[in-house]
Amino acid sequence: MKTQGSAYLSAADGRPFAVSPAALRWKGAGLARPECVLATADGDLYTADWRGGVAHIRPGGSQTLYAGGLPGGRPLRPNGIALRRNGAFLLADLGETRGGVFELGRDGSVGPFLEQVDGVELPPSNFVAEERLGRIWVTVSTRLDPRTQAHRADIADGFIVLKDQRGARIVADHLGYANEAHVSPDGEWLYVNETFGRRLTRFRIAAGGFLGGRETVTEFGKGTFPDGLAFDAGGGVWITSIVSNRVIRVAPDGSQQLILEDVDEAHVDWCERAFLGGVMGRAHMDACGGRFLKNISSLAFGGADMRTAYLGCLQGDSIASFESPIAGHPPVHWRY
Repeated sequence: MKTQGSAYLSAADGRPFAVSPAALRWKGAGLARPECVLATADGDLYTADWRGGVAHIRPGGSQTLYAGGLPGGRPLRPNGIALRRNGAFLLADLGETRGGVFELGRDGSVGPFLEQVDGVELPPSNFVAEERLGRIWVTVSTRLDPRTQAHRADIADGFIVLKDQRGARIVADHLGYANEAHVSPDGEWLYVNETFGRRLTRFRIAAGGFLGGRETVTEFGKGTFPDGLAFDAGGGVWITSIVSNRVIRVAPDGSQQLILEDVDEAHVDWCERAFLGGVMGRAHMDACGGRFLKNISSLAFGGADMRTAYLGCLQGDSIASFESPIAGHPPVHWRY
């Protein structure tokens, strides 16, 4: 993975910045699949939690679980989450066969926010994000059931939904496993990770939320399956990779800098062979090969100076963190 010219981040000694997994710090305990992590200016952390809601980790370390259920006893399986101005949360439900977006109150109340588009029930839903204009963006990774059928380079049936004052509609389709998506700090672009397309993609946002032509920002190689993304103050995009437990910064010129990895090469080789052979399944995803990290899936900048990077994950029960030489860009919920 190359660093090019002045695009890379440097450490105090002038060498390219990198983090040793052994130097990570940890917050929270007993979390259940904290796939998505959010940070606020007050020092609070919020994570998706498969006990049915959102775990709140306060600066002092105390924790509260805000949890609820769906009608008929169907479990709520939050994947991506968004914090709203009123203190409630939007949850992208990654159910076994059904999805949608639900609003969770801190009293445990759960209500439907988006369950259908064009009269069709949403499949298991990956991510939800609210932007500064109040529009809601939702990703669905695949229409296939089970989802593991889409863990292939030749499947591209993921899509993006926009919900605004005009209603909900599909604004982008044929994505290679659409994952975390966010509007860029300048409001001009929608960025999305295509996990099994192994690329970071962006669309220019036109009037009315319509998306323009699709652009590939960068493509990833062996062992990198991009999941989460976050923006920094220098115009970079930070990517987390499942399977290889990598954090990669993509500079504005598209060059990549490896910031962190906690990888078992034999495990990556096994997953890579399965992926290229079109047989990558649940077992490959669940067999995490890292010594410290457990399939990292998201990144949020926090701390007083926004230089602490927090890592969500699929299989751990706590949140790892490290200090960055560059601050993150404040997300829409930063002051909520």
